[in-house]
Amino acid sequence: MLEVYGTQLRSRLLLGTARYPSPTVLSAAVRAARAEILTVSLRREAGGERAGQGFWSLVRGLGVRVLPNTAGCHSVKEAVTTAHMAREVFGTPWVKLEVIGDADTLQPDVFGLLEAARILCAEGFEVFPYTTEDLVVAERLLDAGCRVLMPWGAPIGSGRGLNNLYGLTALRARFPGVPLIVDAGLGVPSHAAQALELGFDAVLVNTAVAQATDPVAMAGAFALAVEAGHAARLAGPIEARDFAVPSTPVVGQAFRG
Repeated sequence: MLEVYGTQLRSRLLLGTARYPSPTVLSAAVRAARAEILTVSLRREAGGERAGQGFWSLVRGLGVRVLPNTAGCHSVKEAVTTAHMAREVFGTPWVKLEVIGDADTLQPDVFGLLEAARILCAEGFEVFPYTTEDLVVAERLLDAGCRVLMPWGAPIGSGRGLNNLYGLTALRARFPGVPLIVDAGLGVPSHAAQALELGFDAVLVNTAVAQATDPVAMAGAFALAVEAGHAARLAGPIEARDFAVPSTPVVGQAFRG
């Protein structure tokens, strides 16, 4: 089982809740994914509309844990304020901390992220930072009090998969005991399986499921991929080789002299 901040989870697939065709489809996708954690943007809930209240009621009815996020925040002050509001609205110390630094790629502002993480960890928040695969930034976030890291696979919503295999592999090797959740950029279930095969503990998916032709079927496919990837990691994959190695032994076979 996966443990984050003292909570044990059976599922290694976290699901985002934005951009689904309808609340009914979202509910069905969550069940198909067998997800136990849903990310929810405070802006959707606190927009002052009845739809926001109805959405929160829908999420609570699914019986899952909520991970509020600070999506869309571009400054430390904005992210910290949003986290405080989220704790009040959702009644949880958990927060997926996002401080966006680039409007085109939605790459995290790692300097602002680290500052906001220090503030929130000191105030008792249990922070899930959306970060890059940078080893130094990861070390600083852990020193600040984070106990989980959420490196991006690729830009949010791009569907490009794991862009920097070297960086992600190095991150996993450097912090073997830290829960690492690949967040952003996964497009198809094979991307999720690959992340788990590399030793990552879980993945977070939103757009790839919500915007699929059949979101419910895609959610189920991601659930299977995550299970397969984790099982493969535990099974011990062979190392890649530069040359062929015959799978059939040649000892004892007849040959011409």
